[in-house]
Amino acid sequence: MTTVNNTRQPYILEQARRRDRQRRLWQICGRLGLYGLLVGVSLWYMAPLFWMFMSSFMPLEQVGIFPPEWIPRQWQFHNYTDALDFWDFGNSLKNTLIITIFSLIGDLASSTIVAYGFARFRFPFRDALFLILLATLMLPFAVRLIPVYIAYNEIGWVNTFWPLIAPNYFGSAFYIFICRQFFLGIPQDLLDAAKIDGASEFRIFTQVMVPLAKPAIVVIAILSFQNSWNDFLGPLIYLQDAKLHTLAIGLYKFQSLPGQGGQYHLQMAASVMMVMPVLIVFFMFQKQFIQGANLSGMKG
Repeated sequence: MTTVNNTRQPYILEQARRRDRQRRLWQICGRLGLYGLLVGVSLWYMAPLFWMFMSSFMPLEQVGIFPPEWIPRQWQFHNYTDALDFWDFGNSLKNTLIITIFSLIGDLASSTIVAYGFARFRFPFRDALFLILLATLMLPFAVRLIPVYIAYNEIGWVNTFWPLIAPNYFGSAFYIFICRQFFLGIPQDLLDAAKIDGASEFRIFTQVMVPLAKPAIVVIAILSFQNSWNDFLGPLIYLQDAKLHTLAIGLYKFQSLPGQGGQYHLQMAASVMMVMPVLIVFFMFQKQFIQGANLSGMKG
C-alpha cells in the first residue's frame, strides 16, 4: 500500500502544479483583459481632446473634413499666434485669474471653517441644519438666477467681479460635505490631547485639522479652480463690459470676431490655450485628488 502511494505522489504533485499554472495563467489573462479594457475606454474618452490638440496645428481645409484626420498634413505652429491676434487673450486671462484666485481662497476658507463646526461642535439642530445645507444642492442655478440677479443689481454689483467672487466666501454645500466627512475620520483622541496641552479651538483647527485634511483641501481646491476657470454662464450674465470678460466668454465670442468667419483651426488653438491650465493643475495634484476623494467618504 505504501509503495502504491509513493508511486502516485509524483503524479499528484504534477497535477497540483499544473492546476496552479493554469490558475495563474487565467489570472494573468484576466488582468490583461481588464487593463486592455481600461486603456481602450481611456483612449475613447481622450480622443476628442487629442483631436482638438492636433487640429490646432492643422490648416483650415483639413479641420472640417469627414472622416476626420488625426495627423496634420502640414504643421502650422503659427495658428496660436494668429489666434492671439483675434483674441484679447491677455486681458481675458487676467480677469479669469482674478476671479479664480479669489474664489479659490473663499471656497477653501469658508468651507473648511463651516465643515469643522458641523463635524466637531455639538449644538441644537445640527443634523437638521446639515440636511438643509445638503438640500440646497438640489436647487439648480437657473431657479435662483432671476432673484439673485435682481439682488446684485440693487446693490450695484452687476458688471463687476463681486457676484462671481463673493458667494464663495459663504461656503459651498458640496465642498462643506467633502471636508466634513474627512474631519469626521480624524480621531477624537488627537483633539483631546491638543486641548489638554492648552490649545484653543482656533489653534486646533489651523495647526491640527487643516494639515491633516490636506487631501480633502486639495480636492476642494482643484474643483473650485476648475469651476471658476470654466464658468461661462456667470460671467455671461453679470459681466457686460467687454474689458471684464473672462476666457470662457472670449472663447465664445471668438467665432464671431471680425475676420474670424469659421476659422476652426484658430478656435482649436484658442481652446487648447484655455484647457491646458486645468489639465496641468489636475496632473500636478492627481495623487492628492484621488486620495482625498477616497478618504472623504470614510464616515457619515
